[in-house]
Amino acid sequence: MSPDRRALPGRARRAGGRDLLAHRASVVRSVNPAVERSLARIAEREPEVQAWQVVDANARGDGIPIGVKDLIDTADLPTSCGSPIYRGHRPSRDAACVAALKRAGQVILGKTVTTEFAVYSPGKTRNPRDAKRTPGGSSSGSAAAVADGMVPAALGTQTAASIVRPASFCGCIGWKPTYGTFSMEGIHPLAPSLDTLGFFVRDLDLVSPLYAALSGKPLPPASLKPRIALCRTETWEKAEPSTRDAIERFARPYPEVELSAGLVDAQIAIMGAEAAISLGSQPQAELSAKLRAFLDAGRAVAPGQLQVAHERAQRGRREIDAIFETYDALITIAASGEAPIGLESTGDPLYSRIWSLLGTPCASLPLLKGPAGLPLGVQVVGPRGRDDVLLAAARSLMS
Repeated sequence: MSPDRRALPGRARRAGGRDLLAHRASVVRSVNPAVERSLARIAEREPEVQAWQVVDANARGDGIPIGVKDLIDTADLPTSCGSPIYRGHRPSRDAACVAALKRAGQVILGKTVTTEFAVYSPGKTRNPRDAKRTPGGSSSGSAAAVADGMVPAALGTQTAASIVRPASFCGCIGWKPTYGTFSMEGIHPLAPSLDTLGFFVRDLDLVSPLYAALSGKPLPPASLKPRIALCRTETWEKAEPSTRDAIERFARPYPEVELSAGLVDAQIAIMGAEAAISLGSQPQAELSAKLRAFLDAGRAVAPGQLQVAHERAQRGRREIDAIFETYDALITIAASGEAPIGLESTGDPLYSRIWSLLGTPCASLPLLKGPAGLPLGVQVVGPRGRDDVLLAAARSLMS
């Protein structure tokens, strides 16, 4: 189906400096102070941060202002998937998650920038802590908008590290629930056996209401003192020495566990093979060279190699389930270090590939600083299906 290339609706405006500022000055003021604060902050900071693809400057409602990653369908705002192929595309209906947020009374403030089809090619967004540095990806705009105080919360997705890494780089909380917790209906797929809807927040108190709105059921309070361990994985030695040192110092009170190797390669094989199918029908000439190379690698994954990867994933899930019989949560690395200088790349997704493969809930918590004084997240991982335990562990670590 070709995208609908009709003009944007009158009440939605592309984000971008003077246009947004001029339009902001001309609209009737919202009755929701939270929306007013968000729009004012966007008008002030968007020219530098460039977190937004589209802002609804006339947004109304009494709830929380929320940004929506531009991979997620919205009936009243365009959804471009970070690609010129879908420029101006107007979905016929909201994604299930957007409809759920609206039913809960939340305010959809606009669409945040994503990398091209949620893969590697960066969008325009800059890190709000240092505009010379990447915000991470693929949920670049959502992480930057929340970290910069433009909105209290924003939706993102993760297939490898697209929530945890940008949250670590930008300095906000990134929350990826257990795989399958939230509906993916109306979200453009990349690798369906890995794709997970999550969100970014500045305050842990927003996790429970967002979880309830998106899942249709409350997140029960976990009344336990979490048993926490430091987890070393096959990716540990590839992180910057300063990152390893910082995580080790932070985790000094806790025992250590290790997870066996082979999971990263399994995730890469599965993600590549599934992405080659999901994006195979897109006009290849209109994809970036970086994305075409990624899809070519995915097409090269042999059936036998893919079967081995799925078998390794199943063994990994049994292994992590056994670890969680002893511990409630694990601490590990969220990103190799501080956000790298430069906007040509969104950084290495290595450090959350394992948890995306295993389907465990995980979060990046803005608890540390790197050598340049920039954010360095601590990744905390919980048992599958026990997002309540992950929240209890996160509260314990942030208290």
